[in-house]
Amino acid sequence: MNREEILESIRTRSEPWDVVVIGGGATGAGCALDAASRGLSVLLLEQADFGKGTSSRSTKLIHGGVRYLEQGNVSLVREALAERKLLLDIAADFVSPQPFIVPCFKRSEKLYYAAGLKIYDALSGKRSLGRTDTLTAKETIEALPGLDPEGLAGGVRYLDAQFDDARFLFAIVSTAEEKGAFALNYAKVEKIEPGTPVRLSFRDEPGSELFEVDARAVINAAGIFADQVESLATGEPPSRIAYSQGIHLVFDPEFLPGPNALMIPKTSDGRVLFAIPWLGQLLIGTTDTPVDEPKLEPSAIEGEIDFVLGTCRGYFRRAPVREDIRSVFAGIRPLVRRARDRGTSRISREHLVDVTSEGMVSVRGGKWTTYRTMAKDAVDSALEAAGLPARTCLTEKIEIRDRARERADTLASGDPVLAEPVVPGFPYRKAEVVDAVRSGMALKLEDVLARRTRLLFLDARKSIEAAGPAAELMGDELGWSDERKEQEINEFRSVAQNYVPDGRRDHS
Repeated sequence: MNREEILESIRTRSEPWDVVVIGGGATGAGCALDAASRGLSVLLLEQADFGKGTSSRSTKLIHGGVRYLEQGNVSLVREALAERKLLLDIAADFVSPQPFIVPCFKRSEKLYYAAGLKIYDALSGKRSLGRTDTLTAKETIEALPGLDPEGLAGGVRYLDAQFDDARFLFAIVSTAEEKGAFALNYAKVEKIEPGTPVRLSFRDEPGSELFEVDARAVINAAGIFADQVESLATGEPPSRIAYSQGIHLVFDPEFLPGPNALMIPKTSDGRVLFAIPWLGQLLIGTTDTPVDEPKLEPSAIEGEIDFVLGTCRGYFRRAPVREDIRSVFAGIRPLVRRARDRGTSRISREHLVDVTSEGMVSVRGGKWTTYRTMAKDAVDSALEAAGLPARTCLTEKIEIRDRARERADTLASGDPVLAEPVVPGFPYRKAEVVDAVRSGMALKLEDVLARRTRLLFLDARKSIEAAGPAAELMGDELGWSDERKEQEINEFRSVAQNYVPDGRRDHS
């Protein structure tokens, strides 16, 4: 179903929707799939593009949370480990095991981390991905050829999982649509009137048309903007969320060749830092910097970049420097604020679901690994808030496939031009651009180069190079004028400056 068909269905609908979900990130998409698979009528509204915010800017891990174990949060670790195994089963096109190496520079460190990671394994039970092993110094260097060997006492190897967050998100949205949900990006909610039913007003950005819809229940899954959405309904300025920014740097894989990831267990600020092979590049992050407000397009702070590079100097045989950065991206975490918490790195990643006004449920916090259980809790609460009969959650049995890749393969096999790369050196063909418009709800050049493909995140300068060819392909599909193509290219270049290491950003 294309966008105009969805809008026409909304215009002509006389019955309230069972559930309207606000927010097209991991949690919102999960809620739409969960509710639709229970047989409910569902409308999903996202103010920008799906995954524009935090959900496309993660560390690309599906994991139990090693550092949460150190904090003593065993219940969160156990839940996340169960979800990790489930996602490996139902989303094998996207989620795959990833071996990690923890380098140790003292024998006591080796014993300590080995013991902790064996507990991590034990908590996963039958869902374990493999045994944790201790390594000699020689074995550690063989596993991580880019590691600085000086002072190395050995290492510990364990298994977690990784994925492509944005592409997985689109597959969840697509699966929700297959189950009967209607999903719209660039549809910003402007007004919420609590009641029975709840009335919402949203604006379709491409056409500037204002729509009014009724809902038996509304799920506020707006991530870092959940407080602002709640304010639309209550008229009050809630402050349930603490905002924490994290950045990632992307490099060529030569700095840490091979299939293994590096886990630095404790940085100078007490965080864990990961260096992970991802889509042919090396991803290093993250930081934890308190920020005052949410932004759709946050910028890395120079001090954050210096922190990551400085930490790398203590671990890499040839440490990357600023000139080696291919892309830098920032994301903001929505952490549930509690009075006793001091500093965002100490705030739990657990989620909170509560009824915030008549007919509206808000879900806050959480992490990618547990998006499905967050959605289940939110939909359960929405059914209760709306007075609807309870229905069993089915999402643990719904397979999520990479239909976009299948469609692109079909396009490329039928047209040699579409089999050509958008830009040399990366595995994205012109077929991916065409499919993103025809079947992936992409409306802007950024949607394709940042999220339907991951070019902007993998190499910002290469994505700028790809802007012209991609705009031509999108323009042919969407009927863009030459002026519109130039506008899209200029707008994308402006966004891409946030990802170029010497681009314009906050120097505070």
